[in-house]
Amino acid sequence: MKRNPLVLVVVAFVAAFMLYFGYHQARRNGPSFVPHLAKSSLAPDFSLQSLDGKTLHLSDFRGKAVLLNFWATWCGPCKIEMPWFVELQNQYAAQGFQIVGVAMDDASKEDIGKFAKDMGVNYPILIGKESVGDQYGGVPALPESFLIGRDGKIVDTIIGLRGKAEIEDAIKKALDTQAAKSTASVLSLRENGPAPK
Repeated sequence: MKRNPLVLVVVAFVAAFMLYFGYHQARRNGPSFVPHLAKSSLAPDFSLQSLDGKTLHLSDFRGKAVLLNFWATWCGPCKIEMPWFVELQNQYAAQGFQIVGVAMDDASKEDIGKFAKDMGVNYPILIGKESVGDQYGGVPALPESFLIGRDGKIVDTIIGLRGKAEIEDAIKKALDTQAAKSTASVLSLRENGPAPK
């Protein structure tokens, strides 16, 4: 019996797709994967390197409202929202607002830095790690942003591209939160060590 070459190509394509999909599902469902974070849960702290080589922690921004944005240089919707983020950072910084970008792609630090410069980014860009993405539910789509209140708790999550007005409303909700009373002492302890007895 003669086999149709088109059928063989289709079968090979389907098999390759299933292997690819299965591999990525397995990566996402590995031991480090956690379910999507619920509102009002504490945003997981992390330590990542910025484009200028400094090590930053999410907890460095405690007491501020934070928009934590997972993005990539190849992500079309990310390019649309970045100019909005630049404007919103300028507009709300004085009220205690900070955007933090986490680059989740395989581009070099130099390429990410050039991309951020070309986009006029005025907020810290950190080099992402898959383990940090996993802490935030695996970040299944880009862009994905978490609005974090002054108390370090998640106020809202924005998956994919939304309108600037919707993002601004989420920022206002995050700004409207109260910082935890122990925040100042936690940051002071981290910077200066325990107070002398």
